[in-house]
Amino acid sequence: MEAIADAVRKLQDGGIAVSLFIDPDPDQVKAADKVGADYIEIHTGSYAEAKDLKAEEEEVVKIGNAVKLAAKLGLGINAGHGLNYWNIKRIASLGGIEEFNIGHSIVSRAVLVGLDRAVRDMVELIKYA
Repeated sequence: MEAIADAVRKLQDGGIAVSLFIDPDPDQVKAADKVGADYIEIHTGSYAEAKDLKAEEEEVVKIGNAVKLAAKLGLGINAGHGLNYWNIKRIASLGGIEEFNIGHSIVSRAVLVGLDRAVRDMVELIKYA
């Protein structure tokens, strides 16, 4: 963990904000804080790939708990991986997440409707979640 903390400090000394991509696990949130990260990006892939409503709900709870803990620790919070037009509302409705990384889904939709509309549609889903 010290090697990561050293890398974080070096990047920050160079004026670079550091975000660590982590699972929605309390230990990983605490570790990100311990090494001095500015942000975390919560991996939402298990939520996006959930096979049924029970598994999906379990992942939403994990993500929500990770968001709450990260906020309490003062970390900036982002989320992404596997998010799309059908599953973003559930995660966006948790609140507290500053940025969603949804590039693949938006670009794929843009092929059909254009980039402007694809982005506007996603913004609307997030805004009104």
